[in-house]
Amino acid sequence: MELHLKVWRQASPTAQGRFETYTVANAQPDMSFLELLDVLNEQLIHSGAEPVEFDHDCREGICGSCGLMINGKAHGGQPQTSTCQLYLRHFRQGDHITVEPWRAKAFPVVKDLVVERSPLDRIIMAGGYISVKTGSAPEANALPIPKVQADRAFDYAACIGCGACVAACPNSSASLFTAAKISHLVLLPQGQPEGRRRVVAMTDQMAQEGFGDCSNHGECQAVCPKGISIDAITTMRRQYIQAQF
Repeated sequence: MELHLKVWRQASPTAQGRFETYTVANAQPDMSFLELLDVLNEQLIHSGAEPVEFDHDCREGICGSCGLMINGKAHGGQPQTSTCQLYLRHFRQGDHITVEPWRAKAFPVVKDLVVERSPLDRIIMAGGYISVKTGSAPEANALPIPKVQADRAFDYAACIGCGACVAACPNSSASLFTAAKISHLVLLPQGQPEGRRRVVAMTDQMAQEGFGDCSNHGECQAVCPKGISIDAITTMRRQYIQAQF
């Protein structure tokens, strides 16, 4: 399987970036997209060229490190699929594939396909800690939390912080990420004591980091590898307004 890659190359944050074209002739349909980049880098190293820098860690769709724009879509456009779980069977022989880093003011390029995503970490840090002493793991039915509410909290907690929502949003908004981190605690009793302080601190930090505002395009929900609903943003906004009073 032969694939033609148009890859963004940028030596440093201040360097002029450019696209370079490569051909991988021995790709296999059962390879993940990151394995394709591994094969490309082996070719580059063997030819004496510098390999392409890209982020990755778990390669299991858990850590959120691997985010890339593939043919203009965050993570490649397959529903609820991260880049590391995107397989080449979704491409065809001879396809031309454009690979870029996340494009957002708050995510400056470090090198090639690697971007600085520490702003997301600082949003979480602004939320602080939960002061409730939970002790050891309680019996499953000890806290009377309705199943529907518990399921929603779990869905929001599934956010892996990859930044795809930011990359896909026309405004580069981090609202879905921030809302998921806020809303999963709002729905549980353990998150109540600091709830109002948390929502104000995290949303204010989001604005300070240079992310844009949400304008309900819905692109964030469409590309989220965990399928997180924009209902979380509604919850965050409601909580923010309540916190003002």
